[in-house]
Amino acid sequence: MIETATESSILEQYQNVRLQTERLCDPLQAEDFAVQPIGDVSPPKWHLGHTTWFFETFILKGLLNQESFDSNYDFLFNSYYESVGARILRTNRGNITRPSVDAIRDYRKAIDDRMAKILSNNPSEEILKLTELGLHHEQQHQELLLADIKYILGHNPLFPTYLESKSVSKSNIVSPLTFTKVDGGMYAIGHEGDDFAYDNEFGKHHVFLHDFGFADRLTTNGEFLEFITDKGYSDFRHWLSAGWQWIQDNEIDHPLYWHKIRDEWHEYTLAGLKPIDLAAPVTHISYFEAEAFAQWKGKRLLTEFEWEVACELYGDKKESRFVENNILHPSPAEQSNQLYGDVWEWTGSSYLPYPFYEKKAGALGEYNGKFMINQMVLRGGSCATPISHIRSTYRNFFPTDARWQFTGIRLAKWLK
Repeated sequence: MIETATESSILEQYQNVRLQTERLCDPLQAEDFAVQPIGDVSPPKWHLGHTTWFFETFILKGLLNQESFDSNYDFLFNSYYESVGARILRTNRGNITRPSVDAIRDYRKAIDDRMAKILSNNPSEEILKLTELGLHHEQQHQELLLADIKYILGHNPLFPTYLESKSVSKSNIVSPLTFTKVDGGMYAIGHEGDDFAYDNEFGKHHVFLHDFGFADRLTTNGEFLEFITDKGYSDFRHWLSAGWQWIQDNEIDHPLYWHKIRDEWHEYTLAGLKPIDLAAPVTHISYFEAEAFAQWKGKRLLTEFEWEVACELYGDKKESRFVENNILHPSPAEQSNQLYGDVWEWTGSSYLPYPFYEKKAGALGEYNGKFMINQMVLRGGSCATPISHIRSTYRNFFPTDARWQFTGIRLAKWLK
């Protein structure tokens, strides 16, 4: 994670995280910044403004009573904080043709200058903690930004390249799927301690798990192609009722970004349109598709508790692929069990509060708690996640039909 927020390190951390957001936008052209193809996708310029608004609203204004840089920005860049004030509808973010990208960058610089003065002048513990939260919030948006850019460019008819990624070794040889056993028993779940974690991770508690096995790697494109070839999308027996209705209503029969060209499957990546790498993990699939595939294989998805225990026992961030690897696409397993990185793994667990969960007072209490309905938990991070942002207790969450994030599958089974 980001280093402990101290006076000696916090300013450098702040500057590094803020600079990384700018770097992610460097490959974009002017026209890319304001596009919003669907409601789930926010324009890149909105991310630039919102992550700045967060520091201004909760630190500069909330703690230090400073004046707004521009009161219009309070309306434009508030995401969902009801207690902070009015905001535009999420689906209208693509209408923000003005202010310009240059104006928003001026806004970022002005707020960064203010923050630098504060962070270099004996900041209070409350400012340090809120700054740390703001940096993790911005890292979340860096991953969302990459997913949104991919959706924007991936729906351009020309499939433009965002960034040529590092070469990844390709191998059509995939090791047979094996399952690692985890003995049943009582296990501690959740975060404790003074280091950073979101409020939805706290409330360390014990759960009983039965013996289970988890796949030693992620499900590959080749394995998912077998599901497609076996007409898995047209066989209702594999699907939850809501999932079956969803694929019927939306005419879905393959993962997002897959395109069949002259009878060969291709996949749009941030490095452009490429032939499918059969050994790479399948990604950009919904919970519905992950669950249907598991049913087709006669297996299941891990619960979030099983995943956390497996990760505590066998996870290794050093062998995993994150945004720092600059690949920006899930890669074949090679030596890693892929518990961290590559793709966010759908679990079979609904996103609910842990025992002893306490929602924070005020606006920051809206960060996680109010979304604990109609969402499923994902674990592990992805190829777009900063390595300092992820940990074994991190609980991501999305609706069952979400596909634009880097999401994938790990199979599991009961052991008797």
